[in-house]
Amino acid sequence: MFESLLNAFRAPDLRRRLLYVAGILILFRFLSHVPVPGVNHTALANFFNGNALFGLLDLFSGGGLSTFSVVGLGMNPYINASIIMQLMQGVIPSLQALSREGEYGRNKLNQYTRVLAVPMALLSSYGFLALLASQGVLTTTFSLSNWETVTQIITLSAGSILLMFLGELITEKGIGNGISFIIFAGIVGRIPAAIGRFFDAPDLAAIVVFALIGLVAIFVIVYIQEGQRRIPIQYASRVRGRRQYSGGSTFLPLRVNQAGVIPIIFAISILLFPTQLAAYFQTSTIGPIADISRGIVGFLDQHGAPYLILYFVLTVGFTYFYTAFTFKPDETAEQLRKNGGFIPGIRPGRPTQEYLAKVVFRITIAGALFLGTVAVAPQFVAAVVPTLGGIGLGGTGLLIVVSVVVETMKQIEAQLMMRNYEGFIR
Repeated sequence: MFESLLNAFRAPDLRRRLLYVAGILILFRFLSHVPVPGVNHTALANFFNGNALFGLLDLFSGGGLSTFSVVGLGMNPYINASIIMQLMQGVIPSLQALSREGEYGRNKLNQYTRVLAVPMALLSSYGFLALLASQGVLTTTFSLSNWETVTQIITLSAGSILLMFLGELITEKGIGNGISFIIFAGIVGRIPAAIGRFFDAPDLAAIVVFALIGLVAIFVIVYIQEGQRRIPIQYASRVRGRRQYSGGSTFLPLRVNQAGVIPIIFAISILLFPTQLAAYFQTSTIGPIADISRGIVGFLDQHGAPYLILYFVLTVGFTYFYTAFTFKPDETAEQLRKNGGFIPGIRPGRPTQEYLAKVVFRITIAGALFLGTVAVAPQFVAAVVPTLGGIGLGGTGLLIVVSVVVETMKQIEAQLMMRNYEGFIR
């Protein structure tokens, strides 16, 4: 890996791309320290310490949400817009047809996602400010008729759209996926402060345990994320006009984890919604409502067994749900049939579709169990070694960091390989 980075810096075009990415990430970290006025930071810190959902959202924003910075919303509105667009492609025929039109279709869908991200940012800003106002965190009066509230909504929304623009610039002029890089930089930017808190009370045994857990976790994440089932594909000889094309063999790679971290986001959002709703009614003057609300909050305590079990089950379920939306066995079988391809021993058409569906269902078991374990593992680690709970980088954050690093190194090595081929051709 280090040799690839050194070789990349020796190549002028790759060095320029890497420095471009570094410059944008530095700008992002600078913006994450520019606060939006009108908040009590002590009350804000207490709110985030007791709210796991917003703690996860703060993870994606690189700590900007907990400091109420201008980029506090991070990439959350764009991520939500992307998820909505992907789900809509499965139920709206026109969007589904657009997704099959190659680069033109992808560009149109990306444009729709950017447009959808704007109202999502406005709604997220309004909802976040309303929640902070209900918790007594804001020092200003929350009302759309108040120019301070309007300014806060516009500032937070503009910061999120700016991050989306910076991510697009990284994708276009840098290297790797820009959106993933922004999230990666936000997560990594929290590590130094978290390590500092961890070493305030140094414990040699805890350090050794943390190092071992970290190495094992990185190995497992790379192993699962890069794991794939290769389905052999054979192409028959074809005759087009007066030319005959000989057949060949290749393979269809099916990833073990095709859903990424999206099932974790779905699971924690749905699981913590009733908790957040019940928290509003704990102080109700109606006795039964207040008692039921306290019971829900206690039952779904993020450190309790019911919460962890439901979190695990929902993550596994949403992994299958999202995989069903992203991988269509019928479309894949139809494309193979049109191109003259077939799986040895499997008839084209419906038998191929059923075979692919069965294979995807089986390999998704490993991916679903992996994501479920990643979701709940930090709670178990913190329970066994309490001093590790303050390190701040949970399983979800580690999964994102490792995935971005692996994908970026793949792209760098591909660029270097292409340069070697060009030099050989000359």
